[in-house]
Amino acid sequence: MSEAGDERSLVELARAGDVSAFESLVRRRMNAIYRLDLAILGDDDDAADAAQETFIAAWRKLADLRDSDRFEAWLQRVSVNACRMIRRARGRRLVREMPMVDLDAATADVAAPDPPEADLLSAALRSLTHDQRTVLALHHLDGWPVREIASVLGIAEGTAKSRLFKARGALEKALREEEHR
Repeated sequence: MSEAGDERSLVELARAGDVSAFESLVRRRMNAIYRLDLAILGDDDDAADAAQETFIAAWRKLADLRDSDRFEAWLQRVSVNACRMIRRARGRRLVREMPMVDLDAATADVAAPDPPEADLLSAALRSLTHDQRTVLALHHLDGWPVREIASVLGIAEGTAKSRLFKARGALEKALREEEHR
């Protein structure tokens, strides 16, 4: 059975109340969800909380999933919403850090920036809004196309494309400003 077919079966079993099937789904997706949450929130503790909230909410709302083949996109949407809730609960404090080297082996094919460059990138990312970091993380960290980002965020594809364009521009501007400090 293919990996997609295997996941589809696990989703169907979990929807029917099979806790061990859901635990298998959690094990498969935990690292990716944590990595996304870390990229959005920029804080290890907040990312861990958001990942935990994501899977709690996913278990509770699994019956709402209409298409088992869309589990990954649905779970990403639940994760983004968990990040929003964490941000609201924590208030509007600035993100302390965006540790690029902690994102794990999934990003190993991208050369880690030198420490001064990582500091510049971290500072620039801190200056972006939550929504800007979210769209950049979904596209550049997780490799989602604009169509899927729109689906995960529950927005029109044109809106997702526009947000991604503006987020890139904001990041470029923030990097230029950080370089001149």
